[in-house]
Amino acid sequence: MKAVNDAHKSEYDQKPEIVVKSPGRFHLIGEHSWFFKDKTLSMAVNLPVYVAVSRRQDTSIKFYFHQLNERKRASVNSVKYKKEDRWANAVKCIIYGYICSGYDLSGMNITVYSEIFPSAGFGITTAIKASTLIAIKNLFKFDCTEEDLLAVFERANKIFLQQNNYIADNFSALFSKKGNFIITDHTKNTWDYIPFNFTDKKIFLIDTKVPRISVWNEDSIFEPQYALLLGDLRESKQNAYGGWQYINNVTDINEELSVVSEDVRRKLLSVMHEHNNLLEARTGLEKTDFFKFARAINKSHETMRDMYEISCPEIDWILKRVGELEPNLDFITNPVSCGRITGKGFGRCLYVIIRESDVEKFKAKLTEFEKIFGYQTACYEVTPSEGASVVID
Repeated sequence: MKAVNDAHKSEYDQKPEIVVKSPGRFHLIGEHSWFFKDKTLSMAVNLPVYVAVSRRQDTSIKFYFHQLNERKRASVNSVKYKKEDRWANAVKCIIYGYICSGYDLSGMNITVYSEIFPSAGFGITTAIKASTLIAIKNLFKFDCTEEDLLAVFERANKIFLQQNNYIADNFSALFSKKGNFIITDHTKNTWDYIPFNFTDKKIFLIDTKVPRISVWNEDSIFEPQYALLLGDLRESKQNAYGGWQYINNVTDINEELSVVSEDVRRKLLSVMHEHNNLLEARTGLEKTDFFKFARAINKSHETMRDMYEISCPEIDWILKRVGELEPNLDFITNPVSCGRITGKGFGRCLYVIIRESDVEKFKAKLTEFEKIFGYQTACYEVTPSEGASVVID
């Protein structure tokens, strides 16, 4: 914390008036299902992003990313998107979101402090936005409800950045609770918590550094007619979490999806499987049944690999080694570890959940991976963490 204060004071010759910390994040299941109004299971992680802010006497806004040693600038009267501003656009979009929501701002000095760069993924860009959102709210003492803050977030993403507003990202950064995963229900625009109570397990987030390659355009299945097809395959079920699930009658499913190409059919089926996997994973967490939870996670990766087609051989190699940490064949159907690709896919990042006793063996497998494939991985032990919070007020 002292390092954040010192960085801001060194850059601007004044102490920050407020510092906000927001967590990094990854999605366990369902990050590709938002368009179809399904659910996403996420985890805020202890890879924090700090944003320190102090007021200026003019309308200028200065941005400083300490670890990158980069500086950008703008004005309250002219906040514009610039491709070359990269990380600073995450700060500027929130400022714009406040301005176009009718809030009055003055000039600011802003410091971003993060050991993990936005290019790694892990929700770092969203964490910058969330920290900026809360910092500005508290700095100017705006009377904002949660709905008001989410509206600022949405305008920042949709209007300024011209991007989709992924509410699972926003909820994870803002509202996560320590020791819990967070579930976003895209049908209801709500979030819920589910505890992670497996004290003998360790969670690792791995950046394989494998370049992302666009195998296919994911937006190609985000079409209204496909959403309508999946909507017709839902059935109300009171005892199902969220009140519904996809039907499991193969004949009805095949008939409904017969109007699309085989490739689209596989992708839509994978979305249906993802929802079922999420419900199974949640049940496993709720009943403290790791076998059930792990089976759902492993099945989800198989779906992402074989049907949604976003994995790559390097990630599959690591996850296969995870499955081999326990040689006892009895654990094939009752796995003691699990893992899955996470994020945009087509390469790069994955997570694993393993026994504490297997940590050194797993790290040895990562070393072997680096020798075979030539990529230097970054591996982080993570825990379910709190959402955005004020550190200095």
